[in-house]
Amino acid sequence: MTDAVGSIDTPDAQDELHESEKKARKGGKRAKKGPLKRLAIFYRQIIAELRKVVWPTRNQLTSYTTVVIFFVAIMIALVTVIDYGLNHAAKYVFG
Repeated sequence: MTDAVGSIDTPDAQDELHESEKKARKGGKRAKKGPLKRLAIFYRQIIAELRKVVWPTRNQLTSYTTVVIFFVAIMIALVTVIDYGLNHAAKYVFG
């Protein structure tokens, strides 16, 4: 039986062509630009990505903050109760 096209055992002719092209290039696109130019491009990309962000409204931010503070307060109370209980249990056991 023959292997299917693109299987792991038999590489395609295109894959072999791309590998030889990759070996021929040494630096690629990065070697042609200086560090300041790359830094400028990096910051432009950051700004472009930040423009895509959907920022919450003031009401959403207030409700999210309230939920987080409420949850943290409940967790603090729970840990305090468990700590208090374990403290008294240790005093009872060890005198």
